[in-house]
Amino acid sequence: MNKTKKLIAGVSTASVAAILSGCNNYQTQDIPPKPTNKECRDWEWDADDGVYECDDTNSHYFGHYYHGGRFFTSKSSLLKSSSYKSYKSSSSFKGGSTGFGSGKGFGG
Repeated sequence: MNKTKKLIAGVSTASVAAILSGCNNYQTQDIPPKPTNKECRDWEWDADDGVYECDDTNSHYFGHYYHGGRFFTSKSSLLKSSSYKSYKSSSSFKGGSTGFGSGKGFGG
């Protein structure tokens, strides 16, 4: 009986580890380095759009987007940028979320 419990515990642990590793697929994509602008201390990666967004509520850059060495005050100005349009249509863009809740099925 003791061996059976150990076997079940081992299988359960391995299953949970496999499921959790599937949730972090987005972290394996190559993302550019964070902006070095010291006026925003919290740049968040937006995987769907493939850009950084300032999430520092104490910064005047709050809500700004960063792409290709430039800051954009709004999403619409980012989307109008010819360099962003080119990037978004290129094969180097790997946007979209993966894992649970992404609509891409189990495991991404």
